[in-house]
Amino acid sequence: MTQTCPPRIILRVAVPIRLHRLFDYLAPENSTINDFKPGVRVRVPFGKTSKVGFLVECVEHSDIDSHKLKAIDAIIDSESLLSEQDIRLLHWVSRYYHHPLGDVYTTALPALLRQGKSATLPVEERYALTEQGKAISTEQLTRAPKQKVLLEKFQSHAIALSASQLTIWDEKWRAALKPLLEKALVQVAELDCAVAVVEPLMRNIALVSNPQQQAAIDAVCASFSTFNVFLLEGVTGSGKTEVYMQIIHAALQQQKQVLVLVPEITLTPQLEARFRQRFSVPIAISHSKLADSQRNLAWLKMQQGVCSIMLGTRSALFTPLKNPGLIILDEEHDTSFKQQEGCRFSARDIAVVRAKMLNIPVLMGSATPALESLHNVDKGRYQLLHLPQRAGNAVPPTFQLIDIRNKRMQEGLSATLIAEIKNTLAKKEQVLLFLNRRGFAPTLICHGCGWVMRCAHCDANMVIHAQEKLLRCHHCGVEQGLIKSCLACKTGQLMPLGLGTERVENTLMSLFADKTIVRLDRDSTKLKGSLERYLAQINQGEADIILGTQMLAKGHHFSQVTLVAMLDVDSGLFSVDFHAAEKLAQLIVQVSGRAGRETKPGKVILQTRQPEHPLLMTLIDCGYKAFAKMALTERKEALLPPFSYHALLRVHAADADLAKQFLNTVIKLANEIHSREARQYADILGPVPASMARRAGMYRFQMLFQSQKRPDLHALLDRLLPEINKINRSQRLFWSLDIDPVDLF
Repeated sequence: MTQTCPPRIILRVAVPIRLHRLFDYLAPENSTINDFKPGVRVRVPFGKTSKVGFLVECVEHSDIDSHKLKAIDAIIDSESLLSEQDIRLLHWVSRYYHHPLGDVYTTALPALLRQGKSATLPVEERYALTEQGKAISTEQLTRAPKQKVLLEKFQSHAIALSASQLTIWDEKWRAALKPLLEKALVQVAELDCAVAVVEPLMRNIALVSNPQQQAAIDAVCASFSTFNVFLLEGVTGSGKTEVYMQIIHAALQQQKQVLVLVPEITLTPQLEARFRQRFSVPIAISHSKLADSQRNLAWLKMQQGVCSIMLGTRSALFTPLKNPGLIILDEEHDTSFKQQEGCRFSARDIAVVRAKMLNIPVLMGSATPALESLHNVDKGRYQLLHLPQRAGNAVPPTFQLIDIRNKRMQEGLSATLIAEIKNTLAKKEQVLLFLNRRGFAPTLICHGCGWVMRCAHCDANMVIHAQEKLLRCHHCGVEQGLIKSCLACKTGQLMPLGLGTERVENTLMSLFADKTIVRLDRDSTKLKGSLERYLAQINQGEADIILGTQMLAKGHHFSQVTLVAMLDVDSGLFSVDFHAAEKLAQLIVQVSGRAGRETKPGKVILQTRQPEHPLLMTLIDCGYKAFAKMALTERKEALLPPFSYHALLRVHAADADLAKQFLNTVIKLANEIHSREARQYADILGPVPASMARRAGMYRFQMLFQSQKRPDLHALLDRLLPEINKINRSQRLFWSLDIDPVDLF
């Protein structure tokens, strides 16, 4: 009688590709089910190559004949890098955003781990004094002050100091260490000396809180180890960051880790500096401008509990925490928390779900909370914490609307504004000017025939970048040199039309030739470290006029800025997107909040051709809360979010007819589902061209699903997406689904 071999274990793997399915593979021979943990990385053959996938489960049977199944190439991890709650969160993200699970896994891991690299932390170097270093007087190093200070640091500690501890103390410590090593005053520590140094959690004492700040601190601290969502609504300059830091300190005292998310990379250096000044614990930083190795190290240090605080942007949300204690989102209203490609997740919404799974509180702060967040407060889902006044002796700024209709302007600057700038500079105070348009001018036009230089690949104008002598498309990135003659009439009457930060900067340099002007936009801060240098220059009072775009709008504390001016507030008043009014109101309040944040009073000037517009009048006369109440009432009457739920299906293709045909097929499939089940899950609007119908050579169309019940919307999508994936489509056609979109056009 022949002996049959026991069936091999089948591994169900999530592979990072854009398909809504899992793949079955054979486990290695002689392996047992105990050898595999959900979430471990595995290397699998895929087509003619191999990929790093993620084990979802072990099963006994497959829909595919076992003889046709391939075996995995390797098991990369013996244990999952993610906790059970982390894995559960990724499955929730995949279901809610209707995105392939393998792709969601890759969103949660840094690039090196996605490639299958080792997940072990490198052994950190540690340094200790030699016998000579212990005996020597630091006064002998008076002529080398940096070496003297570093030696004093070592002499104040009885045991070895690690590289990370020295970096927290001073980022430039290595330059002073080298000569100390050469003089045999310091040595690389032996392993038995590599003992962690226990230091106080805080470097300096917290500021004294006002009653409202203390009430917010007490409320959050009282909810540690339980799930709660707190919305900290504080006027600009009310001390929200101080509230964050005192709550973080309370979490650290309980040996808990804290995840702090900010919407923009530009906010990271300032917040990091404040955290390092306050806390002595290791702090991890994660954002897209860091090298892959740096982000990988930060991820592993949080995962293994080496670091206590993670400060990062949107993608840091998924960082595993060994001892989770608190999640903080600063500027929670910011749309940068919404991913706009790949898995289009909302970091704000997922932070709430993650906190619930971890049973910890989440604190969301803003001077201009999102309407959805305020609606959740009204529904009792979030607890509102209010900071109604500025910290210390600072007072709210005064507002002035300047009607610029029929007024002579100097490159966007009215005579009234120029006079205000002169008065402010005469008092040795700083001026901040906001214009959310980089480049020299957004349009190159022929004065003779009206021809406009358009991008060959997009329905957009080429933007003039005068300093680089380039024309550049801000949508597809194509660029070319500046042209001297009109391509239509062949004359030399080309001229710039409209304003950009470069053009305003040139005018300011002419008007205020003896003053220092700093321009902050994506073009001026491309070089590594340039943003930090500019911010330091501003904070040290070495800049007189600060001109910038969106990166100036929030979070920055410029103590000497007393005059803030928005050169053009009208561009956001007439958008077809219902989100536009909310975004403009938030922008005005946030930019205005940079004025008068210390003892000197601030002033805000808004240049407009619509001085009687209801939005502007409501904001100035009654404040953001009144605007939000009005906007929520309008949305309720119109059945717009948060009183309904949206999913946006976007398509782009090389051929416009292909894109429209695809969306019409989707509509037909959706209507068939409605007919078959005799119920209307959602209304279908479209298809319509996108606001920019052609971008990077691709034609773009979209359609909107709207439902008053979230479960109904997702029920339709659950039924519809498998049918969409069966549509025979061109390889030059791409589609994406955006749940809870923040931009409809």
